[in-house]
Amino acid sequence: MMAFKECIADRDNSTQWQIGNIKITRIVEIVVSGNNAFVLPDAENELCLSLDWMKPHFMNDDGDLIFSVHALIIDTGEKRIMVDTCIGNDKQLAVPDWDKMQTTFISDLEDAGYSADSIDTVLCTHLHVDHVGWNTMLVDGNWVPTFKNARYLFAKEEWDHWDSHEDEIEIGPVMQQSVRPVVEAGLMDLVNSEHQVCAGIKLVPTPGHTPGHVSVHISSEGKEALITGDFVHHPVQMSRPHWCSAADDDQDKGLQTRNEMFSKYVDSDVLIIGTHFPTPTAGYIKHQSDEENYWLDVNI
Repeated sequence: MMAFKECIADRDNSTQWQIGNIKITRIVEIVVSGNNAFVLPDAENELCLSLDWMKPHFMNDDGDLIFSVHALIIDTGEKRIMVDTCIGNDKQLAVPDWDKMQTTFISDLEDAGYSADSIDTVLCTHLHVDHVGWNTMLVDGNWVPTFKNARYLFAKEEWDHWDSHEDEIEIGPVMQQSVRPVVEAGLMDLVNSEHQVCAGIKLVPTPGHTPGHVSVHISSEGKEALITGDFVHHPVQMSRPHWCSAADDDQDKGLQTRNEMFSKYVDSDVLIIGTHFPTPTAGYIKHQSDEENYWLDVNI
């Protein structure tokens, strides 16, 4: 199983956004391009090339889509919340590009001013392999929580689904490597899909990609942002919302969620921060001229 054609060396790991008094920092693990069908089977290159607005940030000259795998740190001044934890090092995975990876994620996190011990909350939008990996790290042959001072928040519906439907055949032992050690360490908190994490930070249910998938809404001093998770994998889906992810649990529900969220936030002042959008990663949803589809304006 090949994931992508190219791993892009320049990861541009310095992006930050300020939402009122809340700072959001992106920590990039990998950036990749090519093999559009690995994520979006309908995204044929020639069809993508017709969407000029996606160049140069989200697509190369050949029509290969560009994806980022990154974590987002929400710093309220009182709490440090990591949203999603990427793929992780040393994981035994069936995707060759991801198997036993070795990246500088933890040192990049420290360079951004956040040691692992300083993170007090880990929030996984869902429990897929590329959102839970750094939940744990390999120490003396055992998987142990990376963020030992944090509470790990999972939506209860999401946990219940994967706890009873774990399947290691396609990807690998994701739960055993990256989720269950956190549970066994007593660090997991199950929350509802509209949970208020703290002042200004709340979950938003966005099901379809997985049964208990959530996004994260941030508000402070009249400013707002939304961290998408995987209800949308790539900005191309704003113009082609019916292009569903190969990994969607319920594609009809996923399409319904995208349509609802795009309609809600189009032409608003809510900054959309994509969990897999490459640099510049964030922008504002705008109507296209035909008023039926949308695009992402990154001129922020």
